[in-house]
Amino acid sequence: MSATDRLSRATAGSPAPLAVVDLDVFDTNAADLLRRAAGTPVRVATKSVRVRSLVGRALRAGFTGVMAYSLDEALWLVGTGVRDVLVGYPTVDRDALARWAADPAARREITLMVDDVPQVERVRAALRAARAGGGDGALCLDVDSSLRVGLGPWQAHLGTRRSPLRTPAQVADLAAAVEAVDGLHVRGLMFYEAQVAGLPDTSPAVRTVKRLSIRDVERRRRAVLAAVRSAVGRDVELVNAGGTGSLESSAAGTGVTEVTAGSGLFVPATFDRYRSFEARPAAYFGLDVVRSPGPGWATAFGGGYVASGPAGPSRLPRLVTPGWALTRREGAGEVQTPMRLRRGGRDLRVGDRVWFRHAKAGELMERFATVHLVRGDEVVEEVPTYRGEGRAFG
Repeated sequence: MSATDRLSRATAGSPAPLAVVDLDVFDTNAADLLRRAAGTPVRVATKSVRVRSLVGRALRAGFTGVMAYSLDEALWLVGTGVRDVLVGYPTVDRDALARWAADPAARREITLMVDDVPQVERVRAALRAARAGGGDGALCLDVDSSLRVGLGPWQAHLGTRRSPLRTPAQVADLAAAVEAVDGLHVRGLMFYEAQVAGLPDTSPAVRTVKRLSIRDVERRRRAVLAAVRSAVGRDVELVNAGGTGSLESSAAGTGVTEVTAGSGLFVPATFDRYRSFEARPAAYFGLDVVRSPGPGWATAFGGGYVASGPAGPSRLPRLVTPGWALTRREGAGEVQTPMRLRRGGRDLRVGDRVWFRHAKAGELMERFATVHLVRGDEVVEEVPTYRGEGRAFG
């Protein structure tokens, strides 16, 4: 029985559109991510999951702590019992900062991300307004880990535009500024090499960029760690790096105490062309055919779940029902998705179910209130997504 036939059989009694996670594959992927990290602790990136029960499943499988994408989300997770939450991005949410500052448990369990003095000032203002006691607030400094090649005006920036912190002196200056604030301390540093972790190994040029990036980040991380040690008088507790596409190289980096992964639990379509690990898709969504416009055509209800990033075919969901493809003119539609029969495919009839994979991981779960957890050819549980629990963090 094919994977799509199995999913159709498992969900035959449930209306579509619907989201599905194959638990057998999810668990295999979790074990593989831990294996690839070779003993270095792995945080689960919640933005790539957005289902609280599956975040918990990853933690029970051996992941250590979570990386949240919002302080509001982190506060909610801590309130449900999650521990050791690193917020992966800076925040200017005054309400969330006020709640963090006023709650000793939140300050103990949540580490905030900063990369500039104005962000630190907002954290300090929140602590001052709350007259916080019962322990310092922990901050992590996000260090730019992009690759820059060339000189002067002919320099190319390869990687994401994230932090303004790049040189050891810049990082050390901000670390000293944090340590000078009563009630704050530098817990750690983050080095996210997006051009290594987030690019598929599609060509020799990409692989060359990755090799150069790994060497460059290794060299600069050593220098940054030394500069921060000198500025604050101690080694930092936490040095975070990497993502699903770079676990091996990131975990082996000098000074790295942990890595982060999340997309590798679901393995969305953008990860199909990586050579560093075996892609085992665990997350799908199913649509039902509602029209047959003509011979070789079928139309499904829903499906316009386009991923973030630069607009283009790579951001469209991938149709995995054999013998069918999206059309170039319409792609995945807001309310209906037309599909074209390819050679070797079987005809689809009104009422048949077709299956897709989202281009990215957790974004799919923003479209659904629940997700069906499948084992074999049956649904063993239906659990709420973040949105199903009434939570939307952006």
